[in-house]
Amino acid sequence: MSAIRATGRSAAVLTVASVIGLLTLMWPLFLDDPTAVGGQVRPPFVFLLLLPVVIVVVLAELSEGGLDPRVLAILGVLSAVNAVLRMLSAGVAGLELVFFLLVLAGRVYGPAFGFVLGCTSLFTSALVTAGVGPWLPYQMLVAAWVGLGAGLLPRRLLGREVTGRAEIALLAAYGVVAAYVYGLLLNLQGWPLLAGVAVPGHESGDLAFDPAAPLGENLLRFLRYTLVTSTGGWDTGRAVTTAVAVVVLGPAVLATLRRAARRALVSGQVTAGT
Repeated sequence: MSAIRATGRSAAVLTVASVIGLLTLMWPLFLDDPTAVGGQVRPPFVFLLLLPVVIVVVLAELSEGGLDPRVLAILGVLSAVNAVLRMLSAGVAGLELVFFLLVLAGRVYGPAFGFVLGCTSLFTSALVTAGVGPWLPYQMLVAAWVGLGAGLLPRRLLGREVTGRAEIALLAAYGVVAAYVYGLLLNLQGWPLLAGVAVPGHESGDLAFDPAAPLGENLLRFLRYTLVTSTGGWDTGRAVTTAVAVVVLGPAVLATLRRAARRALVSGQVTAGT
């Protein structure tokens, strides 16, 4: 069981919303517009309106059964802590500490809670750091996927329960993968809006988005752009910091979150993480 009970309909809504969200990120790769001037394009305006609506619909669906006040209190506290951690960390250059707590909370409280926490954490931190902009819905959605994925990690492997050091290793490895995937997906949001990418030692034509190019060529351009601009810097810093925080602080934080889960046991909606 998870802290937020997800019904079959909720799971279906979440799946459809995730597919729509992924399409709003990946649309440039499917664009074929030979008439675009200078390689610069603007995203379809409907995407800027659709994504926040999709997020609101999912959050409303997940909370339809009503959130227990104690579950809501835990969500509020963790969102506030994540907002402070983001303010104290590297900001846009790395959500390392935000990911650390998001992964652990998703593991303990389940995938639905992890999804909601990803949304509320990024929204709250954006308000605190004045980071509200058209990029915020994308950040919220991708962070929500990180929390969702943490909640879906297996509880048992090879017939054995994943606990102790094995669990910490699993969460640290997931944190590393999630950090890189987060950077990769968010790069899709900004990359096509650049008319050219000037990086010393690289031709801008090898990195910039070309609306007239086929899917395969633009995909290679995007991967080169990501490797050059973020993978070796921001994404790696985010991955390393997340993994170190999970290994060093993970056992104590997991124990604290699980104690809070046991105390919030109400009508079978919240159970201690296993």
